[in-house]
Amino acid sequence: MDFNLPEELLLMKETIREFIENEVEPVAMQIEEEDHVPDAILDKSKKLGLFGLSIPEEYGGMGLSMLGKCALFEEMGKTINGYTTIIGAHNGIGSVGIVDLANDEQKRRYLPKMATGEWLGAFALTEPQAGSNAAALTTTAVKKGDRYILNGQKIYITNAPYAKVFTVMAVTDPAKGAKGITSFIVERDFPGFHVGSIEKKMGLHGSHTAQLYFEDLEVPEENVLGTEGSGYVNALKILANGRAGLAARCLGSSQYLLDRSIRYAAEREQFGHPILDQQVIQHYLADMALEIETLRWMMYRVAWMTDQGMNVIKEAAMLKLYGSEVYNRVADKAVQIHGGVGYIAEYPIERFYRDARITRIYEGTSEIQKNIIVSQLRKEYGLK
Repeated sequence: MDFNLPEELLLMKETIREFIENEVEPVAMQIEEEDHVPDAILDKSKKLGLFGLSIPEEYGGMGLSMLGKCALFEEMGKTINGYTTIIGAHNGIGSVGIVDLANDEQKRRYLPKMATGEWLGAFALTEPQAGSNAAALTTTAVKKGDRYILNGQKIYITNAPYAKVFTVMAVTDPAKGAKGITSFIVERDFPGFHVGSIEKKMGLHGSHTAQLYFEDLEVPEENVLGTEGSGYVNALKILANGRAGLAARCLGSSQYLLDRSIRYAAEREQFGHPILDQQVIQHYLADMALEIETLRWMMYRVAWMTDQGMNVIKEAAMLKLYGSEVYNRVADKAVQIHGGVGYIAEYPIERFYRDARITRIYEGTSEIQKNIIVSQLRKEYGLK
């Protein structure tokens, strides 16, 4: 395994680091309070190519390997998570389905505009009664002539208020269960497509989620992604593909919290000494550093395995589970180290603490990751 990054990627990491530190971080509190990422920040992100990380060069993207994407996502994780979620969702579950599963005509139509950020991507699977149980979808797609008519709704869709392209899962044959689900590429302007109001969330301010409503939504038959009936498998592939990137963002955020905690512990005095001299604080920091370093090596290994074309279903689930749990534990310790300051909204620690919580839920809960791990172990041991 070779985790060394090429010079070009190292330069890109440095560029992103400078952009984050000099332009995003100074407006992080503004983003948090206004629940809006300034257009200037998004425009600069587009110019840097951050919306085309997953998209092949022939379609105008950067065509990065998974290892390369994770390296850059780690840097982006070191700032307000709402901003990074917009980019992460677009590069991850919002576009990888089209990159990996679409035919040439579909790729030519959508990927160039997605690479520049002109068209943002989103992934529409979750419904009121179908979250962790993705096979329980009720949104239907009925073939009529040269198009499918979709009816139903989706909830908690990241990027929904401004996305242009949606990967949507719907039932084409209820009698077949999971094998009766089909995936579609749906444009926002298709007749019958409606976006609900923006949800008010505990965290991830600046990143918006909303419900989608399909009322006799007309989707051309050429917008079937893959083949009819392959939607459930497609959804699992798309979600698995995005897990390394999400873990990389968790890693970046955790590293940010450790850095802040060390500096604060060295400056904050109690009983005549910096609290860094207290063994309990030292142990908190040691625990944080240990888990972060473990996560870093785990993430790069899974990214490397992905780039080698290896089966990483189990490893990706482990990575998503561990990455989200580490982020939450690190955030909790960071609040404790900062004491009252860590609980005050005008400081970033409190914000990261709230943002961390969703990572154990979205793109597959921690419990679902454990189910996946055990299902793969059963196969490895020849058990039913």
